Amino acid sequence: MEDKIKGINTICIHVGEVKDEQFGGAVSPIYPSTSYEYIDAEISRYPRYSNTPNQEYLCKKIAALEETESAMILGSGMAAISTTLLSLLDSGDHILFQNDIYGGTRNLAEAQFDRYGIEYSFTDSLEVSDFENEIRDNTKVIYIESPSNPILKIVDIRAIAKLAKSKGLISVIDNTFATPVIQKPSTMGIDIILHSATKYFGGHSDICAGAVATTEDLKETIWSLSKNLGGSLSDYTVWLLERSMKTLSIRVKAQQENAMKLSKYLYDHDLTKTVYYPGLPTHNNHDLAKRQMDGFGAMMSFEFDESIHVNTFLKALELIKPSMSLAGVESTMLVPAETSHYLLKEEDRIAQGITNNLIRFSVGIEDTEDVIEDIEQAIVKATNK
Repeated sequence: MEDKIKGINTICIHVGEVKDEQFGGAVSPIYPSTSYEYIDAEISRYPRYSNTPNQEYLCKKIAALEETESAMILGSGMAAISTTLLSLLDSGDHILFQNDIYGGTRNLAEAQFDRYGIEYSFTDSLEVSDFENEIRDNTKVIYIESPSNPILKIVDIRAIAKLAKSKGLISVIDNTFATPVIQKPSTMGIDIILHSATKYFGGHSDICAGAVATTEDLKETIWSLSKNLGGSLSDYTVWLLERSMKTLSIRVKAQQENAMKLSKYLYDHDLTKTVYYPGLPTHNNHDLAKRQMDGFGAMMSFEFDESIHVNTFLKALELIKPSMSLAGVESTMLVPAETSHYLLKEEDRIAQGITNNLIRFSVGIEDTEDVIEDIEQAIVKATNK
């Protein structure tokens, strides 16, 4: 039956359910056991192998959503990123990153890769020609993120996938901001898709997890390292994540509808200097986003003019939460220079457009009228203070 399911809401709800054979319950039972029979067993199940019943079936849901052969779940988004990259790269290999990526990913490369003899570099721009010019004889992986965190730049996914294949390279994308509801990189030729499942997959700010979606062969390569590093996910969290993903599509669609309204409101506001949202026609990559995305997502960043004191504004918010992380049903804001990209060198941040006054806005599912009212009252309190 699962092979016949096409609708994304139906996939979110029904694919990857663990059937309750004993009592016929409507939701998946939890299998918290850390010990399973092994004599004459077809599968040797163990939590660190990411193949307990709850783990195995959640992976089916993720693979179905991303339209890949297989998937894995891990303990965090960074566990997914680090395990994937370290499984693909050996000493002497080179990985090419786009120039603006999640701060944790960049810090992984800058803080750890030299220890393993792994070479890395960053493009100067997101033009495909720039990627091609940066490829070396020992390049093995091209890594992109679209939309990017936090400036919401858009990369030409099809062109990068085509370039990687023409050079015999592995292409990897962080699809956290878009989710498979809005963007399916596998259909554009990307080899490996990563997620911080803490974000939209979880969607309620109460889960820490990561996901990898790819081919069976590449999954085996990543799994071979994962089982040794031990970044597995508790079955209690797996169950909660499976439950949360049932509403993934309706949450994301509601959030991006709100984001479009709020981006226009901020763009038209007299005290706003810049708004980064791919749904706005003024966004540099708007046309590209229209071609490769089904919608524009629920993330944006913006800057007020100098009359607004940013931290006073954030402290004055009453409905919107000034907090770390993103993509929950509640709207949140933060300053990337002080949080997600704090570990970057200041010159690198500024070069990417991440100023000290840039605010990242994760739009929730609240009524937009209430969100706007909250922003307005906070602006009044933060003006000229």
